[in-house]
Amino acid sequence: MPVHRLPEHHQGGPPGRGDPGGGVRVTTKLFGEPVRRREDARLITGQGRFLDDLGANALAAAFVRSPHAHARIRDVDVSAALDVEGLVAIYTWEDLPGLIAEPLPLLIPHPALTHGRTGHALARDVVRHVGEPVVMVVAADRYVAEDACALIEVDYELLKPVVGVEEAAEAVNLVHADVPGNIGAHLVQEVHSAAGTSAREAIEAAPHTLAFRLDIERSASMPLEGRGVYARWDADDESLRVYSSTQTSTSVRMAVAAKLGLALPKVEVIAPDVGGGFGVKIVHPWPEEILVPWAARLLGREVKWTEDRREHFISSAHERAQVHHVRVGFDDDGRVLGLDVNILHDHGAYTPYGIIVPIITSTQLVGPYKIGAYRVEFTSIYTNTVQVTPYRGAGRPQGVFCMERTMDRIAAHLGRDRTEVRAANFIQPGEFPYDQGMTFQDGRPLIYDSGDYPESLRMLKELIGWDSFPATKAEAAAEGRTIGIGVGCYVEGTGVGPYEGGHVQITSDGRVHVSTGLTSQGQGHETVFAQIAATELGVPIERVSVVTGDTRRFGYAVGTFASRAAVMSGNAIALACRKVRDKALKVAADALEADPRDLEITDGVVHVAGAPSASIPLATVAVLSNPLRYAFDQEAQRATQFAGPSSDDRPPVEDGEEPGMEGRDYYSPIRSTFASGMHAAIVETDPLTAEIKILRYVVVHDCGKLINPMIVEGQIHGGVGQGVGGALYEKMAYDEHGQLLNASFMDFLMPYATEVPRIETAHLETPSPLNPLGVKGAGEAGVIPVSAVVAAAIEDAEGITIDRMPISPSDLYSLRTDTRLRKIQ
Repeated sequence: MPVHRLPEHHQGGPPGRGDPGGGVRVTTKLFGEPVRRREDARLITGQGRFLDDLGANALAAAFVRSPHAHARIRDVDVSAALDVEGLVAIYTWEDLPGLIAEPLPLLIPHPALTHGRTGHALARDVVRHVGEPVVMVVAADRYVAEDACALIEVDYELLKPVVGVEEAAEAVNLVHADVPGNIGAHLVQEVHSAAGTSAREAIEAAPHTLAFRLDIERSASMPLEGRGVYARWDADDESLRVYSSTQTSTSVRMAVAAKLGLALPKVEVIAPDVGGGFGVKIVHPWPEEILVPWAARLLGREVKWTEDRREHFISSAHERAQVHHVRVGFDDDGRVLGLDVNILHDHGAYTPYGIIVPIITSTQLVGPYKIGAYRVEFTSIYTNTVQVTPYRGAGRPQGVFCMERTMDRIAAHLGRDRTEVRAANFIQPGEFPYDQGMTFQDGRPLIYDSGDYPESLRMLKELIGWDSFPATKAEAAAEGRTIGIGVGCYVEGTGVGPYEGGHVQITSDGRVHVSTGLTSQGQGHETVFAQIAATELGVPIERVSVVTGDTRRFGYAVGTFASRAAVMSGNAIALACRKVRDKALKVAADALEADPRDLEITDGVVHVAGAPSASIPLATVAVLSNPLRYAFDQEAQRATQFAGPSSDDRPPVEDGEEPGMEGRDYYSPIRSTFASGMHAAIVETDPLTAEIKILRYVVVHDCGKLINPMIVEGQIHGGVGQGVGGALYEKMAYDEHGQLLNASFMDFLMPYATEVPRIETAHLETPSPLNPLGVKGAGEAGVIPVSAVVAAAIEDAEGITIDRMPISPSDLYSLRTDTRLRKIQ
């Protein structure tokens, strides 16, 4: 059953692997509490340790990058740069040995990706987008390296660039000569109705049909800290340490070891504090993550590279750009009988991350609805632009824009309330688990685990004042003001596998040390994982330390993306804690001569329930778990030598059980969990300037059991802020030559704090039955439906169809003009 208020206590969720069971009680006062973020004190006082804070004496790398979108490299002349004082080395593709010269790996292959292509660490023969690296320079400092780069002359033979997904689909010119039609991938998924009717048949037979086109423009994540790599080689033991501003340190480690031909134990990768990621830093390895460690090893010197802002615009990754062609059939109540969507997806020049984005768009598009019959087809196309990889939301904003605009079109066609049409299509609470009949991004069935969509909508309508809004709108009109309201619903697949792990150790001072392999970029992992450990072990949170993203502490992980950290590492840490707890209770029971089932742990002390005087601190239990704790005097040692230890002296560590108060476990889900939410907004549009102002923004969100509601709300607020940018401001503007026209913060607009409204939130908890903690992910929730919601609100205010995002005041002004002209004609 759903929970509408924040819980005071949490009993650890449904039993799972490693559950102590047997009636053993656990302290639960921290799970679900709005504990203040533990990492913030050092970060806001300038004590953070980011990539560029490291390697003060390292050599600096810089890159000559292609100024052309499509060209053949005829020659590279470095002669003018050779006399630059402070120059150490210059490398082109011809200088790269072995595997380093091979194309970068294709991370997530898929049967539909029939023509996957990746670039080289340094361009070989052909460049395919502005910003592709051609030459690497290493020098005494960045200034010298940049000076040398400026003196290197590259002779290019210009080729015709392919820009725009529809232009690319016409295949007049090719991005890759061996990829026909510029088509990297093509995939169709279809789900028939219960009666066996196809989507196209259902649409043809439906009482009402609509057909229209929707567009989402290209955007990109813009973390405050760009990418960066710092490497140092230890010649004495032939080991390599790499620091990277990455979302997946363990995967970077494996890639670096493989490319450089090093044994994995000889490579360490550490993610220090990372100033934001949002998806762009999940790609691995970036060319620089291979080239900088390679140069450090080759030169026997520390080498560092940090990305400048223009490099981030033209040589990292973008997202969002899609075109949707929609046909829908529905009945008089607005129930969707058939939906057919054809998607054109622009994946840029390369596909290092496969086709995850359009797969998510096509499968998450259906949202919280029961679609009678559904057919979705996408074509993923190469263009001479920056490659496309996931950006916060990862294909969901596009899918939700499509589905929610469709719901609004249906409501307008029928003259019905927009929320009534949505309610008519909702999956009902009693229908979970609900199988949507498709294959999700993790290769597993698209089955929703839990939710209560009617209740979410009820809460949202109450929070925004939906039913009373017509009167509010009329009052505003009487004052000469134009306002409108919009709503958007979504379902988000979270906690994708395959696994994450956790290690927990209680040391002899009673402190708890937690480590997990995934990385942190501001999500509050240090706090949330400490809450889980403190809850499971019954210790004060102040006694818990957390380390993430350091392969020295935890060598195997997948990474931080897809709203998966709490579900994956959170459950792994909980399971590891339960192993440690079991061991602690066994050791303490031996010392207290008690039954483990009668023991509980409170504030770091193991005691007999109802008899607190019969107790032993966890610190002592940790000491007792080590057989080397015995310090016999000489006589006792001689006696032990002949007689063996007495039963009183025998360590309470069972045969086959490792000594020490520590445990390691992994969590691997059977499939993804599915969070959900609904947003609503009220906007005002200026009748003269067409300026768009968001007056109110409300969110109802369901991510299962809340570990820390304050952190969840912070995630939602940040996501909505990014969503506002995607709805009203952010757009990567390419010209016909493949030149990015707004590659700076002077021209690429983002919302200020003054343009992000106060965000009102309410929480609905429908615990996931798929994991021990009952949690779902929350990291991307805020951003997903914002474009759809804002578009609906503007449309309601203006009475003008909004079919593309983002929308600027000049766009709205043009739409007004076009609408007036059509009416005159």
